[in-house]
Amino acid sequence: MRIDHQLAKRWITPHSRVLDLGCGDGSLLEQMQHTLGVTGYGLELDEDKINEAIAKGLNIIEQDLNDGLARFADNSFDTVVMARALQAVKAPDVLLLDMLRVAREAIITFPNFAHWQNRLHLGLKGLMPVSEALPYEWYNTPNIHLCTFKDFEKLCADNDIKIINRFAVTDSGFGSKKHSALISSIIKKVPNLLADVAIYRVTKSKP
Repeated sequence: MRIDHQLAKRWITPHSRVLDLGCGDGSLLEQMQHTLGVTGYGLELDEDKINEAIAKGLNIIEQDLNDGLARFADNSFDTVVMARALQAVKAPDVLLLDMLRVAREAIITFPNFAHWQNRLHLGLKGLMPVSEALPYEWYNTPNIHLCTFKDFEKLCADNDIKIINRFAVTDSGFGSKKHSALISSIIKKVPNLLADVAIYRVTKSKP
């Protein structure tokens, strides 16, 4: 399981109600149901991935995230999860607020565009970076709103969204999944430079 999926699971309450946006083949939702006993739904647009998820016995709704979450009433869920999809929607700010309308908390993960390897690649080669966290060429990427730790935290501050937890992790290179406690501590201190994946748990600042 991806490291951001593992960390996101830490914040899910057992037997709670979960909505997984851009759920893909349902791997995370399946794990949450089996290990935490959650009641969950997944939203996905890719037909092949939907079929894979349904084959796992999951409740999947075919929907474009750009259409918003109007089909769900306020506070329908305890947690909404969106793993590495925020940067691919047309209006991330609108969707984030909608997530916190239908759930008490939201868990969001996204690739950090300010990672040092991206900066180096762009600075030396003059080309858009391609990495494990950003595995697409500029002309075929689904990512239309790439951002950084600082960008996301400013978005939260501008919209009165409270950050409960933050993890700074990396998929590859310096400080890989097997990195030491020392390297983990360094990454935590300068996440905008050293982490290529951001993981946030947020809620409304005001009830």
